[in-house]
Amino acid sequence: MLEKTGFWARFVAIAGFLLLAGCSESGQVEQGRVIAFDPNKRQVSIIRDSRADALRPEYTQLPPITYTLPDGPQETGPLPKAGRRMKLDIEKQQIVYFDPDSVAFKTIDYQSLERKTEVGPNDPLIKGKKFPLIDGEAKTITLYSSRQKVLETLRWPETAQALPNAIWEAGDEVRIYYREAGKAQRFMNITQTDIFKK
Repeated sequence: MLEKTGFWARFVAIAGFLLLAGCSESGQVEQGRVIAFDPNKRQVSIIRDSRADALRPEYTQLPPITYTLPDGPQETGPLPKAGRRMKLDIEKQQIVYFDPDSVAFKTIDYQSLERKTEVGPNDPLIKGKKFPLIDGEAKTITLYSSRQKVLETLRWPETAQALPNAIWEAGDEVRIYYREAGKAQRFMNITQTDIFKK
C-alpha cells in the first residue's frame, strides 16, 4: 500500500510543508538536493531546483547555496545524507554529477548491464542495502533512485574509476523554509520522511 500511494504521500507531505511555510508572508521555500552536510556546524549545502515543480524537480541551479539548520529538532527532522549525483538518465545512459572543484556539472556516459523498474523502498532487492554498490573486481556499480524507482547496474566506466564514490550517490532531497538568507527556519528531508510512520 505504501508503494502504491508513494506519489500521493509525497504530494501531501510537500503540500503540508508549503501550507505551514505559507503562514508567513515574509518567508520563502527552497527545494534542493544535498551535496554537503557539516553536522558540527549544522550547515547543509544544496543544488537548488530550477524548475519550481516540487514533484518533477531539476537540480541545476548554480551556484550551490548553504543554510544553517534550525536549532530545534522539531523543526528539522532526519538529518540529510550528501551526494554528488544530480541525475540518473536511464534513457541516455548518462549520469550528471556536481564537481565542487569547477563548481559545475559534469556528465558520464555508461553502459547499462541490468535494469529493474518499479522498485519501491520496501522491495527485497534494496531493503537493508546501502547504495551505490561498487564491485571493484567485476568493475560494476549498482545505483538506486528512490524518485525514479529504478535499480540500475552499470559497467564502471574506465574514465570514472579515479573519481570519488560520492559522484555515484544521490544526496537527499530537502525543502527549506527561511526568512533570512542562509538560515533555515524549518527543514524537511523529503527523501527520509515517512508520513505514515507513527
